Formats: sequence, structure tokens, C-alpha cells
Amino acid sequence: MLKDRQLRRRCKRELRSLDVQPPLNVTVLCRLLGQRRNRPLQLVPYRLPASGPYGLWVATDTTDYIFHQQETSKAHQDHIILHEIGHILADHQSGGLDDALLGAITPNISPDMVKRLLGRTSYDEEHEREAEMTATIILEWACVLNSSAELAPRDTAARRVQSALTDRRGWL
Repeated sequence: MLKDRQLRRRCKRELRSLDVQPPLNVTVLCRLLGQRRNRPLQLVPYRLPASGPYGLWVATDTTDYIFHQQETSKAHQDHIILHEIGHILADHQSGGLDDALLGAITPNISPDMVKRLLGRTSYDEEHEREAEMTATIILEWACVLNSSAELAPRDTAARRVQSALTDRRGWL
């Protein structure tokens, strides 16, 4: 179990290593994360059942997929995606596969077959807390950084100098 302070430090380290720049663009974050992991991260908007989860990360041998509720606002979709990214950053096993959700996503394949192929189980409360905290941390930092995005120079060397001489905000 990670404490909030440890989780915040890990998120900051991960985002810094990806060189994520404000304003936060979740699609760009996914592309950078996929590049670092040497496997594409595909975002799949999907009409998920209202009674189920809003998002799901499914890892295959070659690709990570994040299915997210398409029937909601862009801000909520970003939060859902960041929650699933939280599972990835925390090295959780992809999961959350119940029969109803599997049936909705893969209607032509039996849920038992998909579970056997992917070998996934559902998350426990601690995994969900970590993923939700990760999404919240990223969005908190993005709010601060997005408001000052016009101040950040594009040149990497200038950004480093500015970072060394100014207050540190967010993950920079």
C-alpha cells in the first residue's frame, strides 16, 4: 500500500520522465507513455453499460487498450483515461473484466474465452484507490500548470533554466 506522499512523488517522477508539457493533453500523454513502454496505448471510446465501470485497461502482448465511456463529457473522459493510466503507472495487472462488460465489448467471443486469453482478474480497493489518486494528482497539477502554460518556453534548455530559477509547480 502506497501512502499519498509516495504516490504523489511517483506520479511526479513518471510525468517528468515522459516530458509532459502544459497544457495537459491526455491523448499526447497516452502517446508518450506508449512510446516509453514500447507498446502503443490505444484509446477506445465505447458505449459501456451504465451499471458497469466507466473505463477499462486491457493489456495484450503488443498493445495497451483503454476503453472509456463515450457517453459522457470530455472532462470526464479525460479523468477516466487518467484513472486507467494510474493502473498502468502503478504496474497493476490489467483487469476489471466482468462477464457483462466483456459481453458488451466482445459480443462475438465468450467471456470465459477472453478471460482465459488475457488471464485478468478484477482490482481490489487498494488498486482502485491508487489509480483514482493518480488521476486526481495529474488533474490537480494540470490545473496549475495549464494556467501558467504561456510562461513555459518551448526550448528545452530555456525550460531547464526557468525551472531552476522559478518556483517548482506540479511535475516540472
